[in-house]
Amino acid sequence: MKYILFPAYILISISISCQSGSGKKEQSVADTVASVATRSGSITLPEPDTTASKNKFSDIIGWPADKSPAAPQGFVVTRFADGFQSPRWMYQAPNGDIFVAEASTEKSLSTKAKDLVSGKAKSHQKGGSANRITILRDADKDGRPEFRQTFLEGLKQPLGMLIVNNSFYVANTDGVVQYPYTPGQSKITAKGKRILQLTADGYNNHWTRNIIANRYGSKIYVSVGSASNVAEHGMEHEVRRANILEIDPDGSGERVYASGLRNPVGMDWYPGSKTLWTAVNERDGLGDELVPDYLTSVKEGGFYGWPYAYFGQNEDPRLKGVRPDLVKKTTVPDVPLEAHSASLGLAFYGKKAFPARYHNGAFIGQHGSWNRSELVGYKVVFVPFKNGKPSGKPEDFLTGFIADQEEGKVYGRPVGVSVLNDGSLLVADDASNVIWRVAAIK
Repeated sequence: MKYILFPAYILISISISCQSGSGKKEQSVADTVASVATRSGSITLPEPDTTASKNKFSDIIGWPADKSPAAPQGFVVTRFADGFQSPRWMYQAPNGDIFVAEASTEKSLSTKAKDLVSGKAKSHQKGGSANRITILRDADKDGRPEFRQTFLEGLKQPLGMLIVNNSFYVANTDGVVQYPYTPGQSKITAKGKRILQLTADGYNNHWTRNIIANRYGSKIYVSVGSASNVAEHGMEHEVRRANILEIDPDGSGERVYASGLRNPVGMDWYPGSKTLWTAVNERDGLGDELVPDYLTSVKEGGFYGWPYAYFGQNEDPRLKGVRPDLVKKTTVPDVPLEAHSASLGLAFYGKKAFPARYHNGAFIGQHGSWNRSELVGYKVVFVPFKNGKPSGKPEDFLTGFIADQEEGKVYGRPVGVSVLNDGSLLVADDASNVIWRVAAIK
């Protein structure tokens, strides 16, 4: 059996050459393929194989002083700030202040011991979760913040941040908290009000909660990843999870905006539109090429398959026959991304500083794999758009994070991405504690 792999777009061609002694064709689980049409072209998926998955954990070695990630010709990459403790997410206020959420996975002693034995511990930042938000201010606009201090602390694994009117919102793993806020404020000491209670933690790194408001500030959207890989603990533990929730600014009016999204961390609006998009980190355990992560527009009331189906109406064999009704109504995502690449960060480029081909396109931070035979991800990819729709396949934009593919050594792991008011792009590298700045050369 021969496989020709184009992993970036999950295109697989299979021919069968083995015959049994009786002259009949011997088929394996990978001999059947499914073709799926998407808005960015059709893809062909291999048959799921629950026995094929392999783990390869990265080993974080940090960035040497003379190295940095690589961007395409015409761009310059610099260290915007460093010395953090797992800087995972960023948010820029309208006045230009930049907020950085510093948080990481919190594990029990038994889990830490297992990670040491398996080698997984090397792929994560050492130390506990900082559970704080740091403010950065680059008042002279030289690409390096001259003001920095702790803005909020004593949080519970924060990720998403948001300013609406006179409130600063933080999405902790166990709920959304609202604080009084004045533009230009450099520290919050007031007690916050929890406006939305959420179930804490989750499978692997599904503790993250992101938040984004509509253009009017009248609705807030909260992304909540699943508590498991594929509902192996029962759906009773997945209530209000694997969803994007919609609430009012005071936390009332909660409803499920979209469901069946295994881990929809990055969210952004297509520039100038009312269309919400999300980057989704898909499930494990079906082989190297399944299931593709994806970028998709989010349809109100849409169901995207988890845990019963994946990438359209392809039934997960581990839940075969459980909910055929939901398999049938599964929405096909718009843009496939590499399986297991951990596509988490998302930011549309709504500025003009980059060359025209990047205008209105999407940048996606891929934190990198641990559950396939070779490392994938560990980069930022770009998806071009035209007239509100994907106009091309994902392409590498910020690379060089993998130091040695064979040995699994990486300099860092990109995750959150943010487009600043000046048109530059910030990339949070939570493994090496650096925030990188990518700017177009003038």
